[in-house]
Amino acid sequence: MMGVIFLFIDGIGLGKPGPENPLSDVKWEAFKRLTGGEGLVGHKSPVQSRNLFFTGVDATLGVNGLPQSGTGQASLFTGKNAAKILGRHFGPYPHSAIRYLLEEESLFHQVMDAGFRPHFINAYPEIFFKTMTERNRWTCTTLMAKSVGQNLNGLEQVQEGRSITAGMIQHAWREKLNLDVEEITPEIAADRLIEVSDSYDLVMYEYYLTDKAGHSKSEATSYEILSVLNRFLSRILDRKRPDTTMVLSSDHGNLENLAVKTHTRNPVPLIISGTGASEIKRAESIMDVPAVILQLLQ
Repeated sequence: MMGVIFLFIDGIGLGKPGPENPLSDVKWEAFKRLTGGEGLVGHKSPVQSRNLFFTGVDATLGVNGLPQSGTGQASLFTGKNAAKILGRHFGPYPHSAIRYLLEEESLFHQVMDAGFRPHFINAYPEIFFKTMTERNRWTCTTLMAKSVGQNLNGLEQVQEGRSITAGMIQHAWREKLNLDVEEITPEIAADRLIEVSDSYDLVMYEYYLTDKAGHSKSEATSYEILSVLNRFLSRILDRKRPDTTMVLSSDHGNLENLAVKTHTRNPVPLIISGTGASEIKRAESIMDVPAVILQLLQ
């Protein structure tokens, strides 16, 4: 049995290389390592070897319009076509008509039903809990974790080094929220993830600043957050246990085209790095990701 680290990187698609696609810059060593040297750009066929699988998977789900986070993440985290069930793309939060997918049929439910232990490592400040509770409008990831009985992480877990903030390096918690935390490096964040993964079969981390940078259309902001992500991914690849496999995917495209402020209809990456990568035979859409993760856990 192996462990799986699932990295959900919001808003990254596979677009054409060029100056408007910061993901395609050759300076991102982690992307090259995770794609067999191709980099995080569009391609025609899967890259597969003994310990690597990289392909583009569909995020449009057969529904017109631009993919959105609510339906995209619900599909990614359940294996069900939330956009088709709803009849349209919707976001950023899960629509009331599809919440049941995350509350009853999520990846975490499936993992637990198979006898494995999932864990969501993200932490949230008190203002988040206050706002979400008052509005009863949880994100897809937090709703999924809450629905299997997991207590969401907060300030205490961050201070103890057992959780990771959504911004990873804790800068926003320290400088904008004035919370008693120190700014950390991406490498320290990666080490926390690796250490926590020893206690669970599946550990999931959500990084949303990629999507935020795409909406900003700012090249400077994009390179800043991609530099952090590159260091984080590189550390995981260098230090993860031999029996731990890393899975990386997204909910929709965005950051790969800074010429537009909206999401895109580009495929998104599905990357598997580690034991079991050579056994993956099929992955066509984001709905296939839960089944891939369950296969890796067997």
